[in-house]
Amino acid sequence: MQHGKYRFIVGFLVIPMTLYTLFVIWPFIQSIFYSFTNWTGLSPDFEMVGFDNYSRMFEDDIFWRSLQHSMLFALLLPLVTLSLALFFAFMINVGGRRRKGGPVVSGVRGSGFYKIVYFFPQVLSIAIVALLFQFAYNPQSGALNSTFKAIGLDDLQPVWLGDPDLALWCVMAVLVWSTVGFFVVLFSAGMASIPTELYEAALLDGASRITTFFKVTLPLLWDTVQSGWVYIGVLALGAESFAVVQIMTIGPGGPDYSTTVMVLYVYQKAFRDGQAAYATTIGVALLVVTLAFAAIVMKLGRRERLEF
Repeated sequence: MQHGKYRFIVGFLVIPMTLYTLFVIWPFIQSIFYSFTNWTGLSPDFEMVGFDNYSRMFEDDIFWRSLQHSMLFALLLPLVTLSLALFFAFMINVGGRRRKGGPVVSGVRGSGFYKIVYFFPQVLSIAIVALLFQFAYNPQSGALNSTFKAIGLDDLQPVWLGDPDLALWCVMAVLVWSTVGFFVVLFSAGMASIPTELYEAALLDGASRITTFFKVTLPLLWDTVQSGWVYIGVLALGAESFAVVQIMTIGPGGPDYSTTVMVLYVYQKAFRDGQAAYATTIGVALLVVTLAFAAIVMKLGRRERLEF
């Protein structure tokens, strides 16, 4: 059985590893190289400038603001999204009242329907979601201000995306709404695999539902929660935040750079301002931030694995 084992493994790995190196590793290496040049992205000519781009980046106020916004997304978005998803999934699977003749532990009535409702935003493209909420946030004819007007709150008419103090929170609310359903379904699948005997034993011992959640459900789902935290954090630092900010906000990234995130700043410098080398420098910083975020979450979330 051991004869030719390594040739067999290498034979299966050589093609995917070659593709991964070509389309993932090599672009990273190129980006790091171009960050030490003055390449515009529009010409094949460039010169080596050393650490000039990095010095410029550290003195760039907009970069620091975009970094602050990205870190806020990476910290708050997973916290809010996963907390809501855990609560909804727990109620769907365990939070229902005991019905006569039914099991001791059950979900709320219509739990299957709720799963579909929560998952529905995942069916929509993030671009469509951003456009829908852009219309909803419209201060003149949007659904939110129209509702306030209809119930007699005419004085409460925020400009939403036009207010530098509200715009970032409006964008974050859209990201929470669009991603929470995926994790509701994910956590529901994990909770469905937990033996009901554990819940029944906890309830018979007098444990409340809150105690049951923190002592039974959360420890057994911790690996899934940790992976979800890394996944949504990477989305918050990358594609999801870029799409929503690019489509919804003024500028985009405004007003007054109040919603500019790092990935949007990379895009603007590369394709709007023709400063590809400086854009790759910010991209390298974004790479470092993303790797550091994933490493910290994995380190802090490490605990002894529980099995059932």
